[in-house]
Amino acid sequence: MEGIVSGVMSFDKPALLEKRIRLLEAIAETGSITSAAKRVGLSYKAAWEAVDTMNNLSKTPLVVRVTGGSGGGGTTLTPLGVEVVANYSVLKKEYERFLNRLSTIGNFEMNSLKHIQRIAMQISARNQLMGKIGEIKQAKVNAEVSIVLKSGVVLVSTITNSAVEELGLEIGDEVVGIIKASSVLISNTLDIATSARNKLGGVITDIKLGDVNAQVSVDIGQNDVVVATITSESVKHLGLSVGKKVCAIIKSSSILIGK
Repeated sequence: MEGIVSGVMSFDKPALLEKRIRLLEAIAETGSITSAAKRVGLSYKAAWEAVDTMNNLSKTPLVVRVTGGSGGGGTTLTPLGVEVVANYSVLKKEYERFLNRLSTIGNFEMNSLKHIQRIAMQISARNQLMGKIGEIKQAKVNAEVSIVLKSGVVLVSTITNSAVEELGLEIGDEVVGIIKASSVLISNTLDIATSARNKLGGVITDIKLGDVNAQVSVDIGQNDVVVATITSESVKHLGLSVGKKVCAIIKSSSILIGK
């Protein structure tokens, strides 16, 4: 069962994965990134960003530009791209059969799949905070996305409009705010003036001192803990200790969003 669940957790990312596969299918059918983007409801820019991401994540490209010919060129799938689309179709059918089987088990809670997925997610960023999108403010290029944590604390993330579109972000969506520990600053001045969008008051719950750097854990409410990596010298200079009130400072551009 462990191996099956592990595979399902890797596969179960419907919002983003499904849209990218649909984009590949549309490229295969139309031979045009412009037509494919319109078919799946993406802008031309967002479609190319999605293609670039998929190509970067693959051992060889899934999509290539084709030049010349009677049609004047276009976009097409590589053999690997065709294989990925075909295999996805098989995986999706087997996945749906698996979920249908699970739904017949009386004491199995389907919503727990999402929680298992988050626990299993492997990324290098130390901080992963779950919340719901409370607001999305879009400007010409970037968008400010507000994530309301279970503590009520609001994280503000700045990402591109293309990212909002590709992820299909909407108010009320459950998302994960992802922050590198090295991107979190610590101040013992609670009302510090700073240009950083996020100033989170909290209490230090743990300090791990190393020869050069230290990890400082700050509870910002309801066991939402933000971990900062700062120098050990800074810990001593600021007089940091467990139980002390501090302010964790994070730039909005340093908060990634996972869905």
